[in-house]
Amino acid sequence: MKPVNIMKVIAKLFAITPLLLIFSCAEEVTVKEYLRPIKYHEVGYLGGENIRTFSGTSEIDISINLSFRNGGIITLFDIRLGQQVKKGQLLAKLDNVESRLNYESAIASKNSAESEMNTAKLNLDRIRKLYESGSSSLSDYESAKNSYKTASESFESSKRSVDIQQEYILYGYLYAPEDGTISEVNAEIDENVTASQRIATLSAGTDMEIALGLPESVINGVAENMEVGVTLTALPGQQFKGIVTEVSPTVDSNLATYPVTVAVTNPTDAIRSGMAADVTFDFSDKNKGQDTKKALVVPTHAVGEDSNGRFVFLIEEEGKNVKVKKHPITIGTLSGEGFEVKSGLSFGQKIATAGLQTLLDGQVVKL
Repeated sequence: MKPVNIMKVIAKLFAITPLLLIFSCAEEVTVKEYLRPIKYHEVGYLGGENIRTFSGTSEIDISINLSFRNGGIITLFDIRLGQQVKKGQLLAKLDNVESRLNYESAIASKNSAESEMNTAKLNLDRIRKLYESGSSSLSDYESAKNSYKTASESFESSKRSVDIQQEYILYGYLYAPEDGTISEVNAEIDENVTASQRIATLSAGTDMEIALGLPESVINGVAENMEVGVTLTALPGQQFKGIVTEVSPTVDSNLATYPVTVAVTNPTDAIRSGMAADVTFDFSDKNKGQDTKKALVVPTHAVGEDSNGRFVFLIEEEGKNVKVKKHPITIGTLSGEGFEVKSGLSFGQKIATAGLQTLLDGQVVKL
Protein backbone atom coordinates (compact mmCIF):
# COMPACT_ATOMS: atom_id res chain seq x y z
CA MET A 1 0.00 0.00 0.00
CA LYS A 2 1.28 3.43 -0.99
CA PRO A 3 1.57 5.99 1.74
CA VAL A 4 -1.14 8.63 1.78
CA ASN A 5 -0.03 12.12 0.90
CA ILE A 6 -1.66 14.22 3.65
CA MET A 7 -1.03 17.53 1.93
CA LYS A 8 -2.79 16.46 -1.28
CA VAL A 9 -5.88 15.31 0.68
CA ILE A 10 -6.10 18.64 2.52
CA ALA A 11 -5.78 20.55 -0.76
CA LYS A 12 -8.64 18.59 -2.30
CA LEU A 13 -10.86 19.23 0.75
CA PHE A 14 -10.27 22.98 0.49
CA ALA A 15 -11.19 22.84 -3.19
CA ILE A 16 -14.47 20.99 -2.56
CA THR A 17 -15.68 23.03 0.47
CA PRO A 18 -16.56 26.27 -1.44
CA LEU A 19 -18.61 24.25 -3.90
CA LEU A 20 -20.57 22.65 -1.05
CA LEU A 21 -21.22 26.05 0.47
CA ILE A 22 -22.43 27.43 -2.84
CA PHE A 23 -24.88 24.57 -3.39
CA SER A 24 -26.21 24.70 0.20
CA CYS A 25 -26.77 28.46 0.00
CA ALA A 26 -28.50 28.11 -3.35
CA GLU A 27 -31.03 25.76 -1.82
CA GLU A 28 -31.91 28.33 0.88
CA VAL A 29 -32.47 31.27 -1.50
CA THR A 30 -36.16 32.00 -2.07
CA VAL A 31 -37.34 34.26 -4.84
CA LYS A 32 -39.95 36.76 -3.70
CA GLU A 33 -42.66 37.65 -6.19
CA TYR A 34 -42.51 41.31 -7.18
CA LEU A 35 -45.85 43.08 -7.04
CA ARG A 36 -46.05 46.12 -9.22
CA PRO A 37 -47.57 49.17 -7.49
CA ILE A 38 -50.17 51.01 -9.56
CA LYS A 39 -52.22 54.16 -9.26
CA TYR A 40 -55.98 53.81 -9.41
CA HIS A 41 -59.17 55.85 -9.69
CA GLU A 42 -62.71 55.18 -8.51
CA VAL A 43 -65.33 55.58 -11.21
CA GLY A 44 -67.56 58.58 -10.43
CA TYR A 45 -70.30 60.64 -11.96
CA LEU A 46 -69.93 63.59 -14.28
CA GLY A 47 -69.89 66.68 -12.08
CA GLY A 48 -67.65 65.07 -9.48
CA GLU A 49 -67.58 68.18 -7.32
CA ASN A 50 -71.17 67.32 -6.43
CA ILE A 51 -70.18 63.87 -5.16
CA ARG A 52 -69.28 64.08 -1.46
CA THR A 53 -68.32 61.30 0.93
CA PHE A 54 -68.64 61.48 4.72
CA SER A 55 -67.59 59.06 7.42
CA GLY A 56 -69.95 57.41 9.90
CA THR A 57 -70.44 54.32 12.04
CA SER A 58 -72.69 51.32 11.52
CA GLU A 59 -75.21 50.42 14.20
CA ILE A 60 -78.29 48.26 14.71
CA ASP A 61 -81.52 50.20 14.18
CA ILE A 62 -82.89 49.17 17.62
CA SER A 63 -80.50 49.42 20.57
CA ILE A 64 -81.98 49.10 24.08
CA ASN A 65 -80.19 50.16 27.26
CA LEU A 66 -80.92 47.61 30.00
CA SER A 67 -81.27 48.87 33.57
CA PHE A 68 -83.13 48.21 36.83
CA ARG A 69 -85.94 50.45 38.04
CA ASN A 70 -84.65 49.94 41.57
CA GLY A 71 -81.22 50.15 43.16
CA GLY A 72 -79.38 47.39 45.01
CA ILE A 73 -76.73 44.68 44.83
CA ILE A 74 -76.80 42.31 41.84
CA THR A 75 -77.23 38.72 43.08
CA LEU A 76 -77.94 37.11 39.69
CA PHE A 77 -76.19 38.15 36.49
CA ASP A 78 -76.80 36.00 33.40
CA ILE A 79 -75.50 38.46 30.80
CA ARG A 80 -72.54 37.85 28.47
CA LEU A 81 -71.18 39.77 25.54
CA GLY A 82 -72.60 38.38 22.29
CA GLN A 83 -75.27 36.35 24.13
CA GLN A 84 -78.48 35.60 22.23
CA VAL A 85 -81.52 36.25 24.43
CA LYS A 86 -85.26 35.72 24.08
CA LYS A 87 -88.01 38.11 25.07
CA GLY A 88 -89.00 37.56 28.72
CA GLN A 89 -85.75 35.79 29.66
CA LEU A 90 -84.48 36.59 33.18
CA LEU A 91 -81.12 38.31 32.84
CA ALA A 92 -80.33 39.72 36.28
CA LYS A 93 -81.74 40.15 39.78
CA LEU A 94 -81.14 42.45 42.76
CA ASP A 95 -81.08 41.57 46.45
CA ASN A 96 -84.25 43.72 46.91
CA VAL A 97 -83.74 44.06 50.68
CA GLU A 98 -85.23 47.54 50.92
CA SER A 99 -88.15 46.69 48.64
CA ARG A 100 -88.97 43.57 50.64
CA LEU A 101 -88.87 45.51 53.91
CA ASN A 102 -91.21 48.11 52.43
CA TYR A 103 -93.48 45.32 51.22
CA GLU A 104 -93.61 43.71 54.66
CA SER A 105 -94.32 47.11 56.22
CA ALA A 106 -97.16 47.63 53.76
CA ILE A 107 -98.60 44.22 54.67
CA ALA A 108 -98.51 45.16 58.35
CA SER A 109 -100.21 48.49 57.64
CA LYS A 110 -102.89 46.74 55.61
CA ASN A 111 -103.59 44.25 58.42
CA SER A 112 -103.83 47.08 60.94
CA ALA A 113 -106.16 49.03 58.68
CA GLU A 114 -108.30 45.94 58.15
CA SER A 115 -108.58 45.45 61.92
CA GLU A 116 -109.60 49.07 62.41
CA MET A 117 -112.18 48.74 59.64
CA ASN A 118 -113.67 45.62 61.23
CA THR A 119 -113.84 47.35 64.61
CA ALA A 120 -115.53 50.36 63.05
CA LYS A 121 -118.02 48.05 61.30
CA LEU A 122 -118.95 46.33 64.56
CA ASN A 123 -119.38 49.70 66.27
CA LEU A 124 -121.55 50.94 63.39
CA ASP A 125 -123.79 47.85 63.60
CA ARG A 126 -124.17 48.33 67.36
CA ILE A 127 -125.00 52.06 67.09
CA ARG A 128 -127.46 51.36 64.27
CA LYS A 129 -129.43 48.94 66.43
CA LEU A 130 -129.44 51.41 69.34
CA TYR A 131 -130.55 54.20 67.05
CA GLU A 132 -133.33 52.09 65.56
CA SER A 133 -134.57 51.25 69.09
CA GLY A 134 -134.39 54.91 70.11
CA SER A 135 -131.53 54.33 72.55
CA SER A 136 -128.97 56.33 70.57
CA SER A 137 -128.96 59.73 68.96
CA LEU A 138 -128.73 60.51 65.25
CA SER A 139 -125.39 62.26 65.78
CA ASP A 140 -123.91 59.10 67.31
CA TYR A 141 -125.17 57.07 64.35
CA GLU A 142 -123.71 59.56 61.79
CA SER A 143 -120.40 59.62 63.66
CA ALA A 144 -120.20 55.80 63.56
CA LYS A 145 -120.90 55.82 59.81
CA ASN A 146 -118.15 58.37 59.19
CA SER A 147 -115.69 56.37 61.27
CA TYR A 148 -116.45 53.22 59.30
CA LYS A 149 -116.13 55.08 55.98
CA THR A 150 -112.75 56.48 57.00
CA ALA A 151 -111.54 53.07 58.15
CA SER A 152 -112.73 51.46 54.87
CA GLU A 153 -110.92 54.07 52.77
CA SER A 154 -107.77 53.58 54.81
CA PHE A 155 -107.97 49.82 54.25
CA GLU A 156 -108.41 50.23 50.48
CA SER A 157 -105.43 52.61 50.40
CA SER A 158 -103.29 50.12 52.33
CA LYS A 159 -104.21 47.38 49.82
CA ARG A 160 -103.07 49.59 46.96
CA SER A 161 -99.85 50.28 48.85
CA VAL A 162 -99.23 46.54 49.13
CA ASP A 163 -99.71 46.14 45.38
CA ILE A 164 -97.31 49.00 44.69
CA GLN A 165 -94.64 47.61 47.03
CA GLN A 166 -95.04 44.21 45.41
CA GLU A 167 -94.48 45.89 42.06
CA TYR A 168 -91.31 47.50 43.42
CA ILE A 169 -90.01 44.02 44.25
CA LEU A 170 -90.48 43.07 40.59
CA TYR A 171 -88.39 46.13 39.66
CA GLY A 172 -85.44 44.17 41.05
CA TYR A 173 -85.77 41.60 38.26
CA LEU A 174 -84.44 42.39 34.78
CA TYR A 175 -86.05 40.57 31.86
CA ALA A 176 -85.15 40.82 28.18
CA PRO A 177 -87.68 43.22 26.57
CA GLU A 178 -87.12 41.81 23.07
CA ASP A 179 -85.28 39.06 21.23
CA GLY A 180 -81.74 40.15 20.42
CA THR A 181 -78.02 40.05 21.13
CA ILE A 182 -76.12 41.54 24.05
CA SER A 183 -73.76 44.08 22.45
CA GLU A 184 -72.34 45.70 25.58
CA VAL A 185 -71.95 44.74 29.25
CA ASN A 186 -71.43 47.44 31.88
CA ALA A 187 -71.85 45.66 35.25
CA GLU A 188 -70.92 42.51 37.16
CA ILE A 189 -72.42 40.29 39.82
CA ASP A 190 -72.24 41.64 43.42
CA GLU A 191 -72.03 45.19 42.06
CA ASN A 192 -74.14 47.84 43.79
CA VAL A 193 -76.13 49.65 41.10
CA THR A 194 -78.59 52.53 41.18
CA ALA A 195 -81.97 52.87 39.55
CA SER A 196 -81.74 53.51 35.77
CA GLN A 197 -77.99 52.76 35.70
CA ARG A 198 -77.17 51.03 32.41
CA ILE A 199 -75.83 47.54 33.02
CA ALA A 200 -75.95 46.23 29.43
CA THR A 201 -77.05 47.06 25.90
CA LEU A 202 -79.34 44.86 23.82
CA SER A 203 -79.23 45.00 20.02
CA ALA A 204 -82.76 43.99 19.13
CA GLY A 205 -83.13 45.21 15.56
CA THR A 206 -82.70 43.40 12.26
CA ASP A 207 -81.83 46.38 10.06
CA MET A 208 -78.44 48.10 9.86
CA GLU A 209 -78.03 51.87 9.93
CA ILE A 210 -75.16 54.30 9.46
CA ALA A 211 -74.99 57.25 11.86
CA LEU A 212 -72.99 60.26 10.70
CA GLY A 213 -72.80 64.03 10.97
CA LEU A 214 -72.94 66.47 8.06
CA PRO A 215 -71.67 70.08 7.98
CA GLU A 216 -73.99 73.00 7.43
CA SER A 217 -72.56 73.53 3.92
CA VAL A 218 -74.34 70.42 2.59
CA ILE A 219 -77.15 69.67 5.04
CA ASN A 220 -79.76 71.57 2.99
CA GLY A 221 -79.08 69.20 0.09
CA VAL A 222 -80.02 66.15 2.16
CA ALA A 223 -83.59 64.95 2.59
CA GLU A 224 -85.38 61.82 3.75
CA ASN A 225 -85.59 58.98 1.18
CA MET A 226 -82.46 60.29 -0.59
CA GLU A 227 -80.46 57.40 -2.08
CA VAL A 228 -76.77 57.12 -1.17
CA GLY A 229 -73.85 54.74 -1.59
CA VAL A 230 -72.25 52.96 1.37
CA THR A 231 -68.85 51.29 1.75
CA LEU A 232 -67.21 49.86 4.87
CA THR A 233 -63.51 49.76 5.65
CA ALA A 234 -63.79 46.22 7.02
CA LEU A 235 -65.41 44.97 3.78
CA PRO A 236 -63.17 46.21 0.95
CA GLY A 237 -64.49 45.95 -2.57
CA GLN A 238 -68.14 45.66 -1.50
CA GLN A 239 -70.70 48.31 -2.38
CA PHE A 240 -73.97 48.79 -0.51
CA LYS A 241 -77.02 50.92 -1.13
CA GLY A 242 -78.59 53.16 1.45
CA ILE A 243 -81.44 55.58 1.97
CA VAL A 244 -81.62 58.57 4.29
CA THR A 245 -84.18 57.92 7.03
CA GLU A 246 -83.53 60.74 9.52
CA VAL A 247 -82.20 64.28 9.20
CA SER A 248 -81.84 66.30 12.40
CA PRO A 249 -83.17 69.88 12.18
CA THR A 250 -80.69 71.05 14.85
CA VAL A 251 -76.92 70.90 15.09
CA ASP A 252 -75.09 68.66 17.54
CA SER A 253 -73.38 71.17 19.82
CA ASN A 254 -70.56 68.75 20.66
CA LEU A 255 -69.62 67.95 17.05
CA ALA A 256 -70.93 71.06 15.25
CA THR A 257 -72.58 68.81 12.65
CA TYR A 258 -76.14 67.78 11.86
CA PRO A 259 -76.88 64.13 12.78
CA VAL A 260 -78.11 62.04 9.84
CA THR A 261 -79.18 58.39 9.79
CA VAL A 262 -78.88 56.19 6.70
CA ALA A 263 -80.53 52.75 6.46
CA VAL A 264 -78.59 50.11 4.50
CA THR A 265 -81.11 48.63 2.07
CA ASN A 266 -79.05 45.57 1.07
CA PRO A 267 -77.16 44.59 4.25
CA THR A 268 -75.28 41.36 4.90
CA ASP A 269 -74.43 39.49 8.09
CA ALA A 270 -70.83 40.65 7.63
CA ILE A 271 -71.82 44.19 8.61
CA ARG A 272 -71.44 44.51 12.36
CA SER A 273 -72.33 47.32 14.69
CA GLY A 274 -69.49 49.79 15.22
CA MET A 275 -67.79 49.37 11.83
CA ALA A 276 -66.39 52.48 10.15
CA ALA A 277 -68.43 53.41 7.06
CA ASP A 278 -68.23 55.92 4.22
CA VAL A 279 -71.48 57.34 2.85
CA THR A 280 -71.42 58.95 -0.61
CA PHE A 281 -73.99 61.63 -1.42
CA ASP A 282 -74.78 62.87 -4.92
CA PHE A 283 -75.84 66.52 -4.72
CA SER A 284 -75.75 67.12 -8.48
CA ASP A 285 -79.43 66.36 -9.04
CA LYS A 286 -80.92 67.63 -5.80
CA ASN A 287 -82.96 70.15 -7.79
CA LYS A 288 -83.67 67.84 -10.71
CA GLY A 289 -86.36 65.27 -11.28
CA GLN A 290 -85.93 61.72 -10.07
CA ASP A 291 -85.68 60.44 -13.66
CA THR A 292 -82.50 62.38 -14.43
CA LYS A 293 -79.83 59.98 -15.71
CA LYS A 294 -76.36 60.38 -14.22
CA ALA A 295 -73.38 59.91 -16.54
CA LEU A 296 -70.27 58.06 -15.41
CA VAL A 297 -66.89 59.56 -16.26
CA VAL A 298 -63.31 58.20 -16.27
CA PRO A 299 -59.98 60.00 -16.76
CA THR A 300 -58.69 60.03 -20.33
CA HIS A 301 -55.34 58.45 -19.34
CA ALA A 302 -57.20 55.46 -17.83
CA VAL A 303 -58.66 54.44 -21.22
CA GLY A 304 -56.65 52.38 -23.70
CA GLU A 305 -57.41 51.18 -27.23
CA ASP A 306 -56.48 48.08 -29.21
CA SER A 307 -57.83 46.20 -32.21
CA ASN A 308 -60.92 45.20 -30.21
CA GLY A 309 -61.79 48.75 -29.13
CA ARG A 310 -61.57 50.81 -25.98
CA PHE A 311 -60.68 49.20 -22.64
CA VAL A 312 -59.65 49.88 -19.05
CA PHE A 313 -57.81 47.75 -16.52
CA LEU A 314 -60.41 46.95 -13.88
CA ILE A 315 -59.05 46.29 -10.39
CA GLU A 316 -60.38 43.16 -8.71
CA GLU A 317 -59.83 42.70 -4.97
CA GLU A 318 -60.14 39.28 -3.37
CA GLY A 319 -59.06 39.62 0.24
CA LYS A 320 -55.40 40.65 0.19
CA ASN A 321 -54.94 39.66 -3.45
CA VAL A 322 -55.30 42.45 -6.01
CA LYS A 323 -55.14 41.92 -9.75
CA VAL A 324 -56.05 43.84 -12.89
CA LYS A 325 -58.40 42.62 -15.60
CA LYS A 326 -58.58 44.01 -19.11
CA HIS A 327 -62.16 45.19 -19.41
CA PRO A 328 -63.89 46.56 -22.54
CA ILE A 329 -65.96 49.74 -22.27
CA THR A 330 -67.95 52.02 -24.54
CA ILE A 331 -67.18 55.71 -24.23
CA GLY A 332 -69.12 58.80 -25.20
CA THR A 333 -68.28 62.46 -25.36
CA LEU A 334 -65.12 64.00 -23.96
CA SER A 335 -65.42 66.59 -21.21
CA GLY A 336 -63.03 68.43 -18.96
CA GLU A 337 -63.32 65.59 -16.45
CA GLY A 338 -62.64 62.77 -18.92
CA PHE A 339 -64.56 60.33 -21.12
CA GLU A 340 -68.24 59.74 -20.51
CA VAL A 341 -68.86 56.00 -20.03
CA LYS A 342 -71.77 54.59 -22.03
CA SER A 343 -71.40 51.00 -20.83
CA GLY A 344 -69.01 48.58 -19.16
CA LEU A 345 -68.50 50.24 -15.77
CA SER A 346 -70.50 51.11 -12.68
CA PHE A 347 -70.12 53.72 -9.97
CA GLY A 348 -67.39 53.07 -7.40
CA GLN A 349 -65.40 50.50 -9.38
CA LYS A 350 -61.60 50.94 -9.32
CA ILE A 351 -59.53 51.22 -12.51
CA ALA A 352 -55.81 51.61 -13.14
CA THR A 353 -54.74 55.09 -14.28
CA ALA A 354 -51.11 54.57 -15.31
CA GLY A 355 -48.93 52.08 -17.21
CA LEU A 356 -51.69 50.66 -19.40
CA GLN A 357 -49.20 49.70 -22.10
CA THR A 358 -47.18 47.49 -19.76
CA LEU A 359 -49.95 45.95 -17.65
CA LEU A 360 -51.03 42.39 -18.39
CA ASP A 361 -54.52 40.92 -18.17
CA GLY A 362 -54.74 39.06 -14.83
CA GLN A 363 -51.50 40.52 -13.45
CA VAL A 364 -51.22 40.61 -9.65
CA VAL A 365 -50.46 44.13 -8.38
CA LYS A 366 -50.61 46.26 -5.28
CA LEU A 367 -52.46 49.55 -4.92
